[in-house]
Amino acid sequence: MDYNELRHFADSWGLVYLFVIFLAVAVYIFRPGAKQQAIDAAQIPLRDTDERFDSK
Repeated sequence: MDYNELRHFADSWGLVYLFVIFLAVAVYIFRPGAKQQAIDAAQIPLRDTDERFDSK
């Protein structure tokens, strides 16, 4: 397999592969149960659970 064959393979099937990955991520994000997980993940920086900064 030379460079041109590899490039042709990547141009055609690479695009299909990346499109399938994009669709999988989109389905994962927009599934019905994802809203609560997104809200929980958005609140992580605001939680005060780090014991290193608690006054002793």
